[in-house]
Amino acid sequence: MMGSSKPTDSNSHADHRPSPQARGREMASMGKRLWTELSSVTSAATELMARYPDVPSLQAYRYGAGLSQDQAAQRYNEVTGNQTALGGTSINAWETWARGRGRGSAPSLSSLLILCTAYGRGPLGVAEEHISPSELVAEAYERLSIEDQLSLKQLTAENRPPARQQPPLMASLRGMISVSSDPASQVGDEFILSAPTIENGNAEIHVFTLPNPRPGQLLDLTWETFGYGVQRLAEQIKNLGRRLEVDICFGVNEAGLVMATFLASSRFSRCKIGYLRCNKTRDGIGLDDASFFPADDRATTIVICDFEVKHADVIGYLTRRIRETYPAAELYFAVFGAMTKNRDLRVNSFDDLTGADIMRAAHLEAVFIAATMNPPGIEPPLELR
Repeated sequence: MMGSSKPTDSNSHADHRPSPQARGREMASMGKRLWTELSSVTSAATELMARYPDVPSLQAYRYGAGLSQDQAAQRYNEVTGNQTALGGTSINAWETWARGRGRGSAPSLSSLLILCTAYGRGPLGVAEEHISPSELVAEAYERLSIEDQLSLKQLTAENRPPARQQPPLMASLRGMISVSSDPASQVGDEFILSAPTIENGNAEIHVFTLPNPRPGQLLDLTWETFGYGVQRLAEQIKNLGRRLEVDICFGVNEAGLVMATFLASSRFSRCKIGYLRCNKTRDGIGLDDASFFPADDRATTIVICDFEVKHADVIGYLTRRIRETYPAAELYFAVFGAMTKNRDLRVNSFDDLTGADIMRAAHLEAVFIAATMNPPGIEPPLELR
């Protein structure tokens, strides 16, 4: 919090923090200064999110445009030719939703497009900066309706620059290159991260970063990168400190099922494979009837494989369901990509991950992570769900 603002009500002096209104004014002023320095709403918003991880992207872009909630609503109405009468309360509801605390309401896709134009005009209202709607809801992308997610994905694909065409010979040569020759073309830095683990186990896991050249857009992984990550998870499991005699390996949705299949075959002596198909509901998530729980009353060790861990408490819900069926089992978690709280992917601590508290609360025996990523996340090959 910025202590330079004076308290504006009788209760705020107790903790010397500015009121939400005062903080909002100060943040909008800071966003305007950053816009002046960087000449970009997107750059100003990115800098604000790096400094203040609690500020969602939807709010950061408003600050980057130097607008209060009421001013943002007025700009919104101007974009529509004043054919709408949006108020600041709607902007507040959308930003509350973006913070992910179960309150507020999600903006529609059409509203996101209007906000892109409104904020793209900058603090002076005369700029014409292109802002992607997916950038506005980067960390909250998965909480949009599936229809809006698909529409955003289509918009993103249509706005990508066309791929540079290769000569036929070069295209043929690329097809002849083996997967192992360049297994990690999308991989950035590699580093050691200390993760929760078993008693006397090896807490140091070797993790790589997945830098996104197009901030605000999903990073489409290649099969090479996907395989490299699964191989990294297998290495971490091998170096846990003791051999895992796994009874069941669960895959969360299709991407997790692919991971579970490889790990069960290569690391767990072809153990039983389970399937957890998650459906989004109004209250969170639920398990589809297509989910499969292998019969095993004596299961003592279970590994859960998921493609991503972000803000949503998916792993907490799944561990509760699994423990209902296998009450005696110890649960381990292998995840391909973990989202970071800040823009720097090379985190110093496990707690720098957005899902750190969620994973700790699930009381897992150990956590294995292949890579770190930024919002809005990563997309598996062939868009496996």
